Amino acid sequence: MNSPLIGVIGIAAFFLLLILRMPIATAMALVGFAGFSYMVTPSASFSMVAKEIYSTFSSYSLSVIAMFVWMGFLAFYSGIGTRLYIFAYKLIGHYPGGLAIATQAACAVFGAICGSNTATAATMGAIALPEMKKYKYDTSLATASIAAGGVLGVLIPPSVIFIVYGMATEQSVGKLFMAGILPGILLMFLYMCAIYILTSRNSDLGPAGPRSSWKERLQSLRGGLGEVLIVFAISVGGLFAGKFTPTEAGAVGAAGVLGVALLERRMSWENFKKSLLDTTRTTAMIMFIVAGAIIFGRFMAVSRVPFELATWAGSLPLPSFAIMGIILVIFLLLGCFIDALAMVLLTIPIFYPVVVTTLGYDPIWFGVIIVLVVAMGVITPPVGMNVYIIKGVAPEVPLEVIFKGIWPFLGTILICLALLIVFPQIATFLPGLLLR
Repeated sequence: MNSPLIGVIGIAAFFLLLILRMPIATAMALVGFAGFSYMVTPSASFSMVAKEIYSTFSSYSLSVIAMFVWMGFLAFYSGIGTRLYIFAYKLIGHYPGGLAIATQAACAVFGAICGSNTATAATMGAIALPEMKKYKYDTSLATASIAAGGVLGVLIPPSVIFIVYGMATEQSVGKLFMAGILPGILLMFLYMCAIYILTSRNSDLGPAGPRSSWKERLQSLRGGLGEVLIVFAISVGGLFAGKFTPTEAGAVGAAGVLGVALLERRMSWENFKKSLLDTTRTTAMIMFIVAGAIIFGRFMAVSRVPFELATWAGSLPLPSFAIMGIILVIFLLLGCFIDALAMVLLTIPIFYPVVVTTLGYDPIWFGVIIVLVVAMGVITPPVGMNVYIIKGVAPEVPLEVIFKGIWPFLGTILICLALLIVFPQIATFLPGLLLR
């Protein structure tokens, strides 16, 4: 058998293992090890696996993941998510669908602190869903708006997926963070517009709440919320200004959030231990997925599948945007079945050379596109991780009810994706400022 055929068989074996419910990291590592052993030698494969696992877990550059993940869990366990929601609700809750609109603002700000779609969905689900039930919001709209809002957690920096993409492609994490700001804000406003249109046409979906005075709005910033936003500005602002490395920025942010939580007496010893435990679990999971993906990537490299695919794509009698469209459709389909982070690591070795080297697209722009496309996977059936998280928060709500409300938000993401393709400057403008 020729090398590309072996690579294709390996990909098929990987999907078969996923169907058999093997953990993603284990499946990638196992197929990568077996394929590399077959194509090179077993001893070389053992050496490669040991080296990659050690280098992944000892990588200083990947320690940024632990820092930003811990910052998010500190914010969660100190109750900052609750205060964010109260502030957003007092600011814009008096509009039709105001609670759902406020949820999007709170998701955006909390996502800017934690960088995780699952943590954002879980936090806002626990906070916002009871409030929307109290005001008799449509269950489908209420649950779906929170699940969709969680997507903002991986688009607005800091984002774990941006970090992993940057490490895998050797792109600047700072530039990727900057590239995600405007698309993240754009998607948030598109969400808000979609909710406003839906609730304006049918007020029963989301009744308007009471209007708050400016005094009440300013008072809602007390209790550490304003200080945390300042900490975030210092952390990410220092990264953009070149004063901090990504790891240092995450450490400054985590230390700042912890300091504010302690000063405000919002962090108990029990919750502090929970934040460390959850951070360790989440970081270890991400590291294992990264290591498994690197091992699988080594197998893909020796099988020459990415290079053959790049050659095939370059020889197609189609314009580059049409080829790019085909690639995006593949990403959308894969996102329905594979976890977002795992899919990025799995597909980068295959599609990155095609898009950047063969088609000549900007790698920073492509990073934003990938994050946006794979983020759709966390709210689409049958995987839909954010939907299952909301189901866990509200076990009495059937899954089909949540998925029913997702479609307007999926359409909104597609509109955002189209705008980024037509106007790539939305993603590349801020990173371009770093070159001046």
